[in-house]
Amino acid sequence: MAGFIAVHTGAGNCIDESKYQRVIKEACMRATEILRNGGSAVDACEAAIMRLENCGNTNAGFGSNLCLDGTVQCDAAIMDGTTLNFGACTNVSRVKNPIQLARRICDGQSEQQPLERIPPMVLAASGAEQYAEQQGCAMIEPNVLISSKAKFHYNHYKSKYDAVVGNHSKAVVEDADVVPEPGNEVELSAAPLDTVGAVCVDGAGNTAAGCSSGGILLKMPGRVGQAATYGAGCWASDTDELAIATCTTGNGEYLMKTLLAREICYGAFDSDCAVTSLHKTFKQKFLDSPLLPQQQDLYAGALTLLYYPKQSSGEVMWSHTTQSFCVGYMATTQKVPKFVHSPLPTYSVPGRSCVVNGHNFHLRI
Repeated sequence: MAGFIAVHTGAGNCIDESKYQRVIKEACMRATEILRNGGSAVDACEAAIMRLENCGNTNAGFGSNLCLDGTVQCDAAIMDGTTLNFGACTNVSRVKNPIQLARRICDGQSEQQPLERIPPMVLAASGAEQYAEQQGCAMIEPNVLISSKAKFHYNHYKSKYDAVVGNHSKAVVEDADVVPEPGNEVELSAAPLDTVGAVCVDGAGNTAAGCSSGGILLKMPGRVGQAATYGAGCWASDTDELAIATCTTGNGEYLMKTLLAREICYGAFDSDCAVTSLHKTFKQKFLDSPLLPQQQDLYAGALTLLYYPKQSSGEVMWSHTTQSFCVGYMATTQKVPKFVHSPLPTYSVPGRSCVVNGHNFHLRI
């Protein structure tokens, strides 16, 4: 069976790409193994994101950013381009792999409910965790998701926050036994945005897109991010002419205000050139959007897959307004994945300019 997978570890300011390179390749190889064995795009997308959630270097699952009160609250979503089903979870702390729960919720969209009840599309907090247990998702204690790196970053930036707001309680998360990597002592606003995502097409030409995130560092407990928001974090839609899937990363509130994932896909359906379409969407629907504050830098990234069923070919595109973006991709015909560290051109201004690049692929069906 044929297929193609692409993943990302977030758009931001990547100081050390090596910490992402290995896990990106592992996620691609796991997904293509599933595709070769006849698995669906949704199967492969879920598996790839689970690998990214488990690595500890990303802001998803284990290693997620901590909230202002020192807790972990994760978001995730997945969308099936064939059925257009969407499932998401938010503010979960006891689910080992939030994307697994999102997948269960997505699948449930097609199940009949007693008394004509409508299946949930997004579940939150304790209700989501109760559903996860019922569905057989792997459950853990909340502190298991807290990595040493996350503890250090929390204590480092919480002390700065307390100094600014005049809070003298000095609450810390214990056992923060790591130090920042050389050159990584950056201000919170410039910290990496390590939300993860994946887009996939299987041998039948069906697409899927998914994303997972711990949210922004020091976020308010209970905050819902773009990774759990319909139309903002991921989108997938299949037609006989074009199948498309995308997942986003960046300033969550701004991605939600602009529904960037859906706008990217809608723009692609109305254009003959993927590169032009992405540039136009990022410019008109994000950077110049009247919904967003024009005096601020606007950070976003997107990984987009376009597949043309009649030609058995497609394009994977990465676009971002951040300093850098780490992505990887692999077709079932490849022996090894391709890793890309995409920088913003030197003449471009982060938060004000957008770069688009990509790669063509062909599926042997």
